[in-house]
Amino acid sequence: MGIAFMDRWRARHEETIGAGPDGTDAGEGIGGLLAECELLREQADEAGVVLDDSRASLAALDQLLPRWRDDPEASEWLGNDAGLYLGTVIVRTVPGAVWRIWPDGRPVVLLRAGRELDVVRMGHGWATDGYPELAAVYAEVEED
Repeated sequence: MGIAFMDRWRARHEETIGAGPDGTDAGEGIGGLLAECELLREQADEAGVVLDDSRASLAALDQLLPRWRDDPEASEWLGNDAGLYLGTVIVRTVPGAVWRIWPDGRPVVLLRAGRELDVVRMGHGWATDGYPELAAVYAEVEED
């Protein structure tokens, strides 16, 4: 998944996006872009789900009726958004988790232990098949 603005950004910045040496969030600019998730936020809002970067919001998303599955294009975009939202929640709430951009432009979450999570792939699985559940991925990451 090549995202043009990320390719240009990556050419000028480090590959790992997270806390800088002074403890400030060096990647909030790109992290903020990854967190937008417009289609997912619209779907959640219509269902009365508040996306507040919490584990509870991931569990609420898991309970949504998957009406988007009838539209392959919507499902594709929603899968991207779900993965990026999952990654955003992890990066913002799990100590040591940071965004990392693969050479092909795919954003992944790098955990403190060195494990990489392809959250976009997970989001696509959630959008098309309901698996993995977003809250279950988060619970697994919390245990690491």
